[in-house]
Amino acid sequence: MQMNLISKLALVGLILLCSVLVSSAELEFGHCERVVKRWADASSSYSSEEQHSNNKDKRSLQDLLFFLHVPRTVLVSSAELEFGHCERVVKRWADASSSSSSEEQHSNNKDKRSLQDLLFFLHVPRTGGRTYFNCFLRKLYDNANECPRSYDKLRFNPRKEKCKLLATHDDYSLMEMLPRDKTSVMTIVRDPVARVLSTYEFSVEVAARFLVHPNLTSAARMAGRIRKKNVISTLDIWPWKYLVPWMREDLFARRDARKVKGVVIIEDDNPYDMEEMLMPLHKYLDTPTAHDIIHNGATFQIAGLTNNSHLAEAHEVRHCVQKYKSLGELVLQVAKRRLDSMLYVGLTEEHRESASLFANVVGSQVLSQVVMSNVTAKSKTTKSEERDTVSESGSDKSEIKNGTTKVASDKIEAKSGTMTVKTLMEVYEGCSTHLRKSQGTRRVNSLKRISPANFTTETRTRVPREVIQQIKSLNNLDVELYKYAKEIFVKEHELVSKKIVSTSKRSIVDLQNVFGEMDDETLWTVALMLLLLFLFFLFVNARRRRTSKVKI
Repeated sequence: MQMNLISKLALVGLILLCSVLVSSAELEFGHCERVVKRWADASSSYSSEEQHSNNKDKRSLQDLLFFLHVPRTVLVSSAELEFGHCERVVKRWADASSSSSSEEQHSNNKDKRSLQDLLFFLHVPRTGGRTYFNCFLRKLYDNANECPRSYDKLRFNPRKEKCKLLATHDDYSLMEMLPRDKTSVMTIVRDPVARVLSTYEFSVEVAARFLVHPNLTSAARMAGRIRKKNVISTLDIWPWKYLVPWMREDLFARRDARKVKGVVIIEDDNPYDMEEMLMPLHKYLDTPTAHDIIHNGATFQIAGLTNNSHLAEAHEVRHCVQKYKSLGELVLQVAKRRLDSMLYVGLTEEHRESASLFANVVGSQVLSQVVMSNVTAKSKTTKSEERDTVSESGSDKSEIKNGTTKVASDKIEAKSGTMTVKTLMEVYEGCSTHLRKSQGTRRVNSLKRISPANFTTETRTRVPREVIQQIKSLNNLDVELYKYAKEIFVKEHELVSKKIVSTSKRSIVDLQNVFGEMDDETLWTVALMLLLLFLFFLFVNARRRRTSKVKI
């Protein structure tokens, strides 16, 4: 009888425990039911004297098992309610976004390809946007024309007279603060796998710079000192203001652990899986921070739903989509419509073609505006050039070091109206080559502190196939958005190519018409003049060479 009493108490305790676990969604009902039944079957093998009592226990067990269904039903109902709530939240946001997008589409359809008063460069991190900013936009736009606290500085005041360029990591929700009918948007999209790998690498690279300090406290103090007023720091920039401190803390913890162990020999040559040195990639991908900021980052940024969004409902919408993947389609459709309405969509992988498309679509229009403004306000432009030559020398010294004079002269050429699309491309290629070299040098110096870890194009081939598949799965929305961006790019590229060919043919026809109207005597006169000009050019060049030899 004592065993019978103990059995009853154990039964009640076990059922209560399962009920609690089920109600907290930590144990499935089916598992609880199997556990309890297994225990009950074992208990039924007691001696014949206890059989009658055990039969009562079984009847009691059936009654108690009924109550196990109650928390399960509540859980199911709660889950359905939560999904229903999320569905309403996401649909409400999508409907509101669609109505604003249709308004933008209506105004943009008047002339989608015309550059408006304000150019908003929505810079998705790790897509090559920094190169576009330094080597295209800074050549085309005056410093005075950049919006206040524009590049890398979050939360700015766009209500500035003559504000023509806004380049920022802010998401599309910033459009709520801008004059929609007077704003053109551009962006660059990258293959999601390459973007995620690059994000991981850059997080490590920047965090590793702080390892010159003896401990994390010293590093944090230094970070606070460099974040001065009007000085751009990576720690001010979204998303690095979240990712870098997190990775920095991890690197210091692993360095401290190595010191405790003593000598640590690292035999693995895969920098994405050196647990002794840094957080392995596969673990990085599965962290709450990565889920909230990195995965499907391009889609959320273009949709205006990052954790840096200006929209009050962004956090709830984003988390609903992350919890219920089926709701992601609504966000994807909004992001696609946003791409459709943009003046320019580039692709990181199509570097050369994207740059050419930008020069012909955006650059040509900015240069045309410069020519027009020069006609109406030549004196004002001259004064502006003098100011820019001086002010440019103090901007972004780390990346345009030793290139101050060249940058200033390029800006003057653009603003004077003498720059063409062809020379703009030449300037871009020289600038981007210089920038890549300086960034490569800085990366090598940073990663020395966590040697033998090093990131190159070759080391990316060592990332396991299952990890690549994991990235694709976690970034399913970005995968679809990238496919759509490629379709847009192909159409725009074909359109611009046809336009260039058509313009060239028209020019040839015009030239033929001009020469066709000339008589033989006039043609000979033109040819003779061209020959004399050519000989004069050779003569001047020869004199210059002789003069330079005498000076030496």
